Amino acid sequence: MSLEFLITSFIVVASPGTGVLYTLAAGLSRGSRASVVAAFGCTLGILPHMAAAILGLAALLHTSALAFETFKYLGVAYLLYMAWNTLKERGALSIDKETGARTSMQVTVEAVLINILNPKLSIFFLAFLPQFIAGDEGHPLARMLELSAAFMAMTFAVFVVYGLFAASVRDRIVTRPVVMTWLRRSFAGGFAALGARLAFAER
Repeated sequence: MSLEFLITSFIVVASPGTGVLYTLAAGLSRGSRASVVAAFGCTLGILPHMAAAILGLAALLHTSALAFETFKYLGVAYLLYMAWNTLKERGALSIDKETGARTSMQVTVEAVLINILNPKLSIFFLAFLPQFIAGDEGHPLARMLELSAAFMAMTFAVFVVYGLFAASVRDRIVTRPVVMTWLRRSFAGGFAALGARLAFAER
């Protein structure tokens, strides 16, 4: 596994996006456990894109305008839904008032959906990973699985760091209603902005 692949993957993973935003929100609103669960869910959300790339479905997404647009606008709709819920204190940045108010399964499902409904991930696996597989590679599928596993492991590790950092400053933030209000607006704006960016994304 080349250093170039690891550095490029790190840049892609660490760049702020929907998964990072959701993991930060989970850490701030529900603490360290929820942030790790969110990171795990976002990492699981990569699996369908990896499978699509291996099975050739990502190529269809890349070449078919209708498939891409349909998938893209599902993602846009979900991000706008996340923005609305966050603004109304029912979504990613809602503070649980009672134990068990939000289960790990709910956080995981939400995190998985965030990454599944991102057509750029499929295109990333289609266009990015093959560059690191030699033309004379004897076992290209095994190599792709190895690179994908490394990318997923890095995603989980980086997202956990983001989430635990957010959880570490949680007590200093959630006790200040004014700060929470502005954070909620900022996160809602972030989800909406990412949705708008996705809406104008080209294949």
